[in-house]
Amino acid sequence: MSAVASWNPLAFKAPFSVVADGRPHLAPSVLHLKAPTLRGIGMQLLTPARFRTRAMVDDDDDDDDDEEWGEEGGVAVAQPPAVSEAGELKKKLTDLLYGTDRGLQASSETRAEILELITQLEAKNPTPAPTDTLALLNGKWILAYTSFSGLFPLLGTGRLPELVKVDEISQTIDSECFTVQNSVKFSGPLATTSVTTNAKFEVRSPKRVQIKFDEGIIGTPQLTDDIVIPDKVEFLGQNIDLSPFNGVISSVQNAAASVARTISGQPPLKIPINNSNVQSWLLTTYLDEELRISRGDAGCVFVLTKEGCSL
Repeated sequence: MSAVASWNPLAFKAPFSVVADGRPHLAPSVLHLKAPTLRGIGMQLLTPARFRTRAMVDDDDDDDDDEEWGEEGGVAVAQPPAVSEAGELKKKLTDLLYGTDRGLQASSETRAEILELITQLEAKNPTPAPTDTLALLNGKWILAYTSFSGLFPLLGTGRLPELVKVDEISQTIDSECFTVQNSVKFSGPLATTSVTTNAKFEVRSPKRVQIKFDEGIIGTPQLTDDIVIPDKVEFLGQNIDLSPFNGVISSVQNAAASVARTISGQPPLKIPINNSNVQSWLLTTYLDEELRISRGDAGCVFVLTKEGCSL
């Protein structure tokens, strides 16, 4: 190699170059190369097999790297975490509950599918003894579905367009004070209000609590910030145009707003419940950080989601 490094192209009578087969061939263009340049090229050209082999190895290495990393360029891509079987069941359940209006609008077929998913979830319950982890029960739970027919007349008020509808049904549990508060929020064109029952509970088994109601509370109506009277309302299957009565409606609206402001200043109406027979029990059959499934003493099912959770 030291001899090669001192080559001078001007010393040859017949200029040549070395190609991949390792033999010299005529190459007049070599005469125009400077010695340092040819010296550098000659060191590469005199070992063609080595560099050809190296290039193939490099390509193979790149291919191996691509296969190992899963994409070109050797950039690792984080794979999404696997969804648990319970997680998949929860997603199917929430998708199925969508549009059922807490069960009121669910068909018999949909109810059967919901019940099947609930049964499968109960078999995957991550909290087999909910009353041993009362802190997990803490907080406000929003009713997403129920098979309790006693609530259907109440939910049915939402069928009166633009008048009264049920905004929310919730249950708030305080495990430190052993209290339960059930609340139903109503809204209308002029005001919103709520009906609440307060109760105490006692632990009876790892899954069951006994509930005794203390009082009922009718909340003070709160005036709606933006009162909107619709142009049309549906009554007995017919659309009634209210635009000709805008002047009269506006006067009635102002008078109603004045009455609502007066009522809003009053304290809520509390109704004591002294009857010891007004009791119930609740069996929690599934519980995690965002979903709770309970069964009542009448065999009905309640599906509740934790306020603020992703569900």
